[in-house]
Amino acid sequence: MSQSNIQRVKASELDLKDKVVSVNRVVKTTKGGRTFSFSALVVVGDGAGIVGHGLGKAREVQEAITKGIDDAKKNLVKVHVLKGTVPHEQVTKFGASKVWIKPASHGTGVIAGGAMRAVLESAGVTDVLAKSLGSSNPHNVVKATIKALTDMRDPINVSQTRGISMKRVFNG
Repeated sequence: MSQSNIQRVKASELDLKDKVVSVNRVVKTTKGGRTFSFSALVVVGDGAGIVGHGLGKAREVQEAITKGIDDAKKNLVKVHVLKGTVPHEQVTKFGASKVWIKPASHGTGVIAGGAMRAVLESAGVTDVLAKSLGSSNPHNVVKATIKALTDMRDPINVSQTRGISMKRVFNG
């Protein structure tokens, strides 16, 4: 993954919507008894190509979600969305999770599993075929999906890099 492809975005001037991907209850056993806490994995996005993920931990669920949203706003990236779908097919791994994302024609909808669906919908993708392979750990699936989206190349950049017209990029 080329680091220059990732565009960081400031959260202050955006209208972001959040989705809770998973909430996990964690138990710490001490000599005084059990202490319960929660960790929440949250995805935020503006529905127009900006998406981020965050993890929040706290003693109460709502507080953990709030912390997760704040963390996600610090990790926003810009992804390429063309006419509601992705520019090209992409397979990416993160940890033991592997994701496969393929563009789809208008009207298909988001065909994807839970954690991937949250990321793709937050990014503003409306038509896509996606499959989560390998580990289904939500943390790694979310990170693999965001990595796949940031690794995608925009046709405009491809035409400028190769020094050819946009028609030649699509027609070979």
